[in-house]
Amino acid sequence: MLSLLRESPSCSRADLVRATKLSAPTITNVVKDLLAADLIEPLGQGGSSGGRPPDMIRFKAERGCVLAVDIAGRSLSFLLVDLNGCELEHAEISLQGKKTTPEAICDFIHAEARRLLRLQKKAKERLITIVVGVPAITNVCEGMVLSISTLEQWRSVPLRTMLHKAMGCSVIIENDTNLAAQGERFRGAARAEQNFILVSIGNGIGAGIVLNGEIHHGTQWSAGEIGYLRLPFVSRRNPTLHQFGELETVLTAPERLEGSKGTTGTHAEEQEVEVVGILDLAQAGDPWARRIIAKRAGMVSDIVINLSLILNPGLILFNGKIGSHPYLIESVRKQLERGEFAVTKIGAAALGDAAVLWGGVAVALEAIPSLLLPQPEI
Repeated sequence: MLSLLRESPSCSRADLVRATKLSAPTITNVVKDLLAADLIEPLGQGGSSGGRPPDMIRFKAERGCVLAVDIAGRSLSFLLVDLNGCELEHAEISLQGKKTTPEAICDFIHAEARRLLRLQKKAKERLITIVVGVPAITNVCEGMVLSISTLEQWRSVPLRTMLHKAMGCSVIIENDTNLAAQGERFRGAARAEQNFILVSIGNGIGAGIVLNGEIHHGTQWSAGEIGYLRLPFVSRRNPTLHQFGELETVLTAPERLEGSKGTTGTHAEEQEVEVVGILDLAQAGDPWARRIIAKRAGMVSDIVINLSLILNPGLILFNGKIGSHPYLIESVRKQLERGEFAVTKIGAAALGDAAVLWGGVAVALEAIPSLLLPQPEI
């Protein structure tokens, strides 16, 4: 009902009966609940085609707002939207030179949330829920963040409890790559997909797995932590929670470039080149860079094939500063074309750095009915 009301400026009870296939008494009861929750308002009578004019109603998107937050290693990003998912405010706070303990991050989020609400002239009580994306394995049921190695003192942090105490509203904590996947399904490159995987390759590596339209978390909330995959013939190091995984260490590491060896350009003295720089050189035709990227694209294509064999998704998207690079995606696509088995569609994600925030918005909007409507007694 809420989804239908969000999609239409106004409608009648008869419109809702036709659209939902529910009975008129059921629609009347639901409309009564929505009115009681102040989520809809009557608009008076609409136009008539000959019979009694229908009573029109509309969804009150201004009834409240939701806030999405992305906790990254170097910044905090915020997106405040109304209950239709329309952007109200967007902000970013740099963490450079600042304390990044759980208490400090909560203080930053609390202060910025209040500032954004003031800009919109909204009372604190109008903030219905906050959804926070974190670069870590997260127990969503408990709102517990297991570990963030790039921030201070982030070990088994009860982030949901801490933020709820500060803000007083509902709080949802989720892994950032999982949110990015939901953002792409909400308004990005995976809108029509029920089964797809978002692979993020940046400073770290992770995957958001969507099966039958739902994020797959796994029994211990670690589904999609592909940065910890073991690499055959490279090492036998066991995955360790508080360290980078073996795959992300190898795949995202910079390379040492010597100006006189293996290049056609005029590279200066020996230097360390980040992966994005190597990709740019490869795209420009540098043979040294192309050899490096061919090897790493082989690792990525192995990931695609393995994920395809295990989960058989309809689409695999790549995001992150490395993963979304056109040259890497094209190199992976060419390597996949050599095989005949378990090759799925691949492509670039559409939302970039905003995917986590829009995924947070999608999760928040989905939670609105359970937060604002009376729940049936069991």
